[in-house]
Amino acid sequence: MTSATFPEIRETLRGKRRILVASHLRPDADAYGSTIAAALWLLSEGHEVTAWNEDGMLEKFAFLPSSELVMAPPATPVSFDAVLALDTSVKNRLGTVNEAAVDSPLWICIDHHRSNEGYADLNLIDATRPATGQILAEAFMASGITITPEMATNLFAAISTDTGSFQYEGTSAETFEVAAALIRRGVNVATLSRSLYESQSKRRLDLLKHALVNARFSCQDRVASFSLSLADVQALGVIPEDNEGIIDHLRSVDTVKAAAFFEELPDGMIRLSLRSKDSSFDACALCGKFGGGGHLMASGARIKGSLAEVEARVLAAICAEIESAD
Repeated sequence: MTSATFPEIRETLRGKRRILVASHLRPDADAYGSTIAAALWLLSEGHEVTAWNEDGMLEKFAFLPSSELVMAPPATPVSFDAVLALDTSVKNRLGTVNEAAVDSPLWICIDHHRSNEGYADLNLIDATRPATGQILAEAFMASGITITPEMATNLFAAISTDTGSFQYEGTSAETFEVAAALIRRGVNVATLSRSLYESQSKRRLDLLKHALVNARFSCQDRVASFSLSLADVQALGVIPEDNEGIIDHLRSVDTVKAAAFFEELPDGMIRLSLRSKDSSFDACALCGKFGGGGHLMASGARIKGSLAEVEARVLAAICAEIESAD
């Protein structure tokens, strides 16, 4: 692992012409906001910039300024002078971006996940920051880079969502100071918040209803969970982006210390999303036992097996950790 500062990364990129900016599959607003803001910055410095995400630009985030920059990677590989991977803790979470940019000689990673072990040639990883967007915003301001209203809006969206609207642990005084600085640079908080939090599809409401009706509680009601089978997906007509945030409704139950969401995938894997109520339960460490990772209170993993079998294994492990801590 080679650690680098933002000025070092900027200087390294200065001589690179064609740069790819990419982020993790199943993207959230931190992935998209960081990608778009970084792409706009690099464009302002004269680079030829391409922005990719395996999922392209999801409909639910298409309101972000300059969202048209983000595209799905092509089937045919493309050569770049450098790849900037953002908000991505392990390289394989870039999905098809890896195959499409396979010949690129320089990889750079800027990320805030504590499970990131530094897979790139240059790595700026700061797990004390609740969002990659905050890392970028602080770096831009410290380096004298002009943050346009479009960049500011994307960075604010990244920070707002990854902090749970400034509620989660890790939200610091610096986080609010950065948010205020972005507002001064042109963020319309009310308009952006309506787009982020008050514009959901009916599909997502149907999924929430399904999750609440089928929620299960175990370990003396300290663990809440629900699952989504492929049959459920077909019956409800939902798409992957509808899943975002559903798990937080289960975590909000007063007795719950950990909430888990199990999603059956077409490739025979089960996607686990795990959330913790407080730092007494380490979601990252638990997911690490199943090959995943992320944050102390929000992590995930992809686990091979049937839905029922993976649920049983993971819930047993969660309960064992909670009982051990107690």
